[in-house]
Amino acid sequence: MARKSRERGTDNVLADLGFEDAEELAAKATLALKVNQILTERGLTQVEAAELLGMPQSKVSQIKNYKLQNISLERLMQALVALDQRVEIVVKPVRRRELPVIAVTA
Repeated sequence: MARKSRERGTDNVLADLGFEDAEELAAKATLALKVNQILTERGLTQVEAAELLGMPQSKVSQIKNYKLQNISLERLMQALVALDQRVEIVVKPVRRRELPVIAVTA
């Protein structure tokens, strides 16, 4: 029986699934995860969170449910700042065997 060749995946499942904006979606998901962790730790309702973050409750709901297509990276970063977090963006050249990429850690 012949073995099937397997395509090697990346570190980004969204890219492996064919999303054109996979890097941006992964960055948004990482930031949203951090926002959600903080909101949960503080025990805030969506209405309380909306007031604190300066956004409509419907946007907080989208973040809570990881429906991030209509949420910008900037809005997520502003939400983290409103939650007393420091957000840093670092730009550096790629090394030899690296690919240019957008990577977010939280």
